[in-house]
Amino acid sequence: MAHPTTLVVPEAGERSKARSLRRNSGWRERIIELAITVVALGSIAAILLILVFVGKEALPLLTSVEVHREVTPWTMLVPIQQHGASAYVWQPVSEVPKYNVMPLIVGSLKVTLVALVVAGPMSVAAAVFVSEYAKGRVREIVKPAIELLAGVPSVVVGFFALVVLATWVQQAFGTEHRLNGLVAGIGLSFAIIPIVFSVSEDALRAVPRSYREAALAMGSTPSQTVLRVVLPAAAPGIAAATVLGFGRAIGETMIVVIASGNAALLDMSLQRSTRTITATIAQELGEVVVGSAHYDVLFALGAMLFVATFVFNFIGERIVYRMRRNLGTVA
Repeated sequence: MAHPTTLVVPEAGERSKARSLRRNSGWRERIIELAITVVALGSIAAILLILVFVGKEALPLLTSVEVHREVTPWTMLVPIQQHGASAYVWQPVSEVPKYNVMPLIVGSLKVTLVALVVAGPMSVAAAVFVSEYAKGRVREIVKPAIELLAGVPSVVVGFFALVVLATWVQQAFGTEHRLNGLVAGIGLSFAIIPIVFSVSEDALRAVPRSYREAALAMGSTPSQTVLRVVLPAAAPGIAAATVLGFGRAIGETMIVVIASGNAALLDMSLQRSTRTITATIAQELGEVVVGSAHYDVLFALGAMLFVATFVFNFIGERIVYRMRRNLGTVA
């Protein structure tokens, strides 16, 4: 004969205590949510205020033509006539100021592309090793060690490039200038390796395990599985990592200030000194006269850099989002 189920009714004191705990936890959760919301909105507001400030300071370059007759957005991009020949020259403090920004743009692209060429394969290879081959203790050591590079101050990396790396590069390649675009690019690669590695490793881990199991069941070796299945499936994420690394590299300042040589030359050679947009802003903004053409041009460069970084980061985020959505649908 089945025994009837006995219902245990909590006492009035226990019920009131439970209601009090729920009430207190509810208030705590509301406070935490409010604090997180305030911090998030504050961060967005700070970014918008910075953008508004930079844009406001750069706006006179477009509106005050009668004040800045010596420089316009057009003259910043086209060559000037010098000694009977056309030349791209950045000489803002000469007797006749010249504000052509093409040497700075070319210098920024040279250094950034060298950094991507050096950091890209190394970061992806490290991500493949950590996600596919490393086991247990090795993975726990390698992954934090690479990500720890993000915490190294850029001035320390720049000093290493100035003292050690520049000598190695000159001895290995016989470069014309000791400090040049190649040295700055290699030094800059240390700053973007953690970003490219982390995003690439996340993309590789996001590939469903069923892909690997199916490839191995069909007779593929582990290396064939990685090269022909895992890497193609994670390609959007790796591309996003590269885009994010590009945005990080083109906005870096201290490494290129220390290791590039800071010569505003329109030269595609990596063996000669070069100068980037960020280095120009960092070195010259503290000495310009507020409201002068030089002042407005520097802020215009800052606005250009801000927009370029935002666009590249946005593209990278969209690629990551689409990759995750597609993999989630397949899985």
